[in-house]
Amino acid sequence: MKVKDTMSQWIEAQVKDSVVQSVINKFKQRSEVGIKKYGTTMDRDDLTRDEWITHISEELMDALLYLEKLKRL
Repeated sequence: MKVKDTMSQWIEAQVKDSVVQSVINKFKQRSEVGIKKYGTTMDRDDLTRDEWITHISEELMDALLYLEKLKRL
């Protein structure tokens, strides 16, 4: 078993809050989707600070659009 897997299991064992555990699981799933889609992880170092800022700005704009849509339902 890899150290990463062992650490992941240890973290899961330490989390007593089911809501927190659910969020951790979603982060793990999202990470796997991103790795498959982009072929890299957040450890990548090929983007500049400004490019990272652009990425989060675009993500936040999308989030606002989703919220606006939900308000209209």
